[in-house]
Amino acid sequence: MRDFKCISVRRMTKQFGEKVAVDNFSLEFGKEEFVTFLGPSGCGKSTALNCITGLIPITSGEIFIDDECIDDAHKSVPPEKREFGMVFQNYALFPHLTVGENVAFGLKLRKLGRAEVKQKVDEALRLVHLEGYGSKFPAQMSGGEQQRVAIARCIVLEPRLLLLDEPLSNLDAKLRVELRYELKTLHERLKVTTIYVTHDQTEALALSDKIVVLRLGKIQQVGTPEKIFSDPANPFVADFVGYKNAWEGRIESLEEKGGALCARVRTKGGLLEARLSYSENDTRRASIVAAFKAGLPVTTAIRPEDIVAGAGSGNNVFHCVADLVEYQGHSNSISACIKGCEESRVDLRSVSSVSFGESFEASVDPDKVLLFALPPEALGVGVP
Repeated sequence: MRDFKCISVRRMTKQFGEKVAVDNFSLEFGKEEFVTFLGPSGCGKSTALNCITGLIPITSGEIFIDDECIDDAHKSVPPEKREFGMVFQNYALFPHLTVGENVAFGLKLRKLGRAEVKQKVDEALRLVHLEGYGSKFPAQMSGGEQQRVAIARCIVLEPRLLLLDEPLSNLDAKLRVELRYELKTLHERLKVTTIYVTHDQTEALALSDKIVVLRLGKIQQVGTPEKIFSDPANPFVADFVGYKNAWEGRIESLEEKGGALCARVRTKGGLLEARLSYSENDTRRASIVAAFKAGLPVTTAIRPEDIVAGAGSGNNVFHCVADLVEYQGHSNSISACIKGCEESRVDLRSVSSVSFGESFEASVDPDKVLLFALPPEALGVGVP
């Protein structure tokens, strides 16, 4: 296996007729990184993955491994010569071959000796905790075990890039958690650069060094899990990583209070205050002031778990009527309409007992309210 320092995707575009599935995609993958493509169905994440593997020809752009161009839409290195490994959602095992034969398949194509093949297969099965399963057939195994075989078949070839296309989506919740842990452990042990595709934000946050959020074929944000979770780049990313309460509105005022800029926003859901902190000499202050001047349109975003059932102080109080309460073990998930504006809703998590139809108050700390600037034409009707 040839070593490398960086895989670089430059302005990659893929069209199917008039449909642009991947649009001007540019990204670098460092050695040993675990990178996740995250987004809803149809956002282009699997297409981008298949373009990188060479299974789908790109329409334009370039893919480099260090200084070697492996794809520029005119000439392309075949998938089998890229030394990448692929794990599919549906396992793609040969049903007529045993587990050992499935894992050994690629090694035999390389004309390795019998003893070396057996040694490598045994080691790969050990890494995925399937010692002693070599003589079984796929049909005799559970879904989780079959996915482990698919992973073993991939890693036995010592790929320089490992690509996994929603490998856990066919498994039940308990197995997904177990295999997620094993994938993380396997990556730490093998140190192989990995690209992982999922629509599950929990998987992305738990596994990744870097997350790439996609929408309609375009990259929306690239960052660490911590950055994506706490500082989403736009309303789409915020919604996708759990900021389910979003209201459009206008800035009423922007004032400086004790090292922070405090914005008051008039929304359909009521008057909200957001505290926009910045460090001393922070260059962002000027851009914050410019983006959130009085009268400008914005959208607010709040996580359900950041809204607290009970009266709060200041402007960030919602007067609600519960119309859906779901018990979730450690807390209740509550969906409620806001009094006086029934089309506006608030979703929150609470350990308090709130019943269907009950009126209650909820509040949120200004530090937990995100603001995003909007173009004037994006503002919804009905906000003064």
